[in-house]
Amino acid sequence: MTEKLIIVSGKRKRSIAKAIISSGTGKITVNNIPYQNLYHIHRLTIEEPIRIAKKTLKDFNYDIKVKAKGGGREGQMDAARLAISKALVAKTKSETLRKAFLKYDKHLLVADVRRKEAYKPGDSKARAKRQKSYR
Repeated sequence: MTEKLIIVSGKRKRSIAKAIISSGTGKITVNNIPYQNLYHIHRLTIEEPIRIAKKTLKDFNYDIKVKAKGGGREGQMDAARLAISKALVAKTKSETLRKAFLKYDKHLLVADVRRKEAYKPGDSKARAKRQKSYR
């Protein structure tokens, strides 16, 4: 019998990341790049849920593939971090792991819902107002 793959998504600003988790050897890739080869700050962002999971779970043997698109690099990494955390909780069904994630940072499991504000009619920006000159 083949193993059932779990697909989970995470969002941040305009970025959407989809994580596919399966049993394996602990190989984690983001956009087909091993997470160890990412920029230092991005690697640390991706490592947060992984380190918590390794500390909480007895054995960490999951392969995770993350595809992120849209937005910028920082948004993609935050979306990937969220997707990895949600995927680990969905795969392990561990309440202690879920509590460990929430204790460390709520945004490991709950998306940040802030989005860009819409432009208003007749204005150049979302908050900027038309200037008036009486001269």
